Amino acid sequence: MPRPIGNLETTTDSGTGSAAFLFQPAHLVPFMQAWTWQRLWQERLLKGADSGGDPPPEAVWLLQHPPCYTLGRGASEDHLLFDPEHPPAPLHRIDRGGEVTHHAPGQLVIYPVLDLHRHRTDLHWYLRELEQVVIDVLAALGLRGERIEGLTGVWLDQCKVAAIGVGCRRWITQHGVALNVNCALEGFESVVPCGLAGRAVGCLSDWCPGLHVSEVQPLVCDALAARFGLCLELNADAAIAEGRCW
Repeated sequence: MPRPIGNLETTTDSGTGSAAFLFQPAHLVPFMQAWTWQRLWQERLLKGADSGGDPPPEAVWLLQHPPCYTLGRGASEDHLLFDPEHPPAPLHRIDRGGEVTHHAPGQLVIYPVLDLHRHRTDLHWYLRELEQVVIDVLAALGLRGERIEGLTGVWLDQCKVAAIGVGCRRWITQHGVALNVNCALEGFESVVPCGLAGRAVGCLSDWCPGLHVSEVQPLVCDALAARFGLCLELNADAAIAEGRCW
């Protein structure tokens, strides 16, 4: 049985490690806005690496999107079950790996912008660690998340609950994890999610009725801090998140 949510606690300052700002917008964030934030922070880390001075902190966004679809850089439009010229929700071709996925309220999206030089310069390792973050979160809820050999993501009872797709430039990451918490799943019916025909999609509230994103966010913070050695500092300054000051 899942542990009582009230017993699951975290802190915004997660100890010693690589400094990282944590941004948790309370409102739905349009996909293009979140992508802009990530690219600005990626540029900041790239410039910091080139300057030879004190490295700027890394950053993590935990947020939700209005309904939309995204296609990875090499994704096939054959996995769209609608006319891409007339999508049922905004459609974005972006610079991550992977095929098509759907975002909607009730899905927690995790965007770490990390300098893998501070961790491990290995994208396969990074993907497996992101999967492990989700598996750790599910374990805290009393659930057993699983990997499927040869595929990226996390499953519960053969239902995919977390899709993962990343981008990386000179070992600075962007994009990340989409974890279905209590989102409506109808939007997935308009695509072949992640290009995996015949694979079911689920959300955590199917196993933990009444579960909400706000209850999962602190668990994600704990798991990210532990897996990547991050010292997370909650930051609500929109100017910093948007790259307008530093």
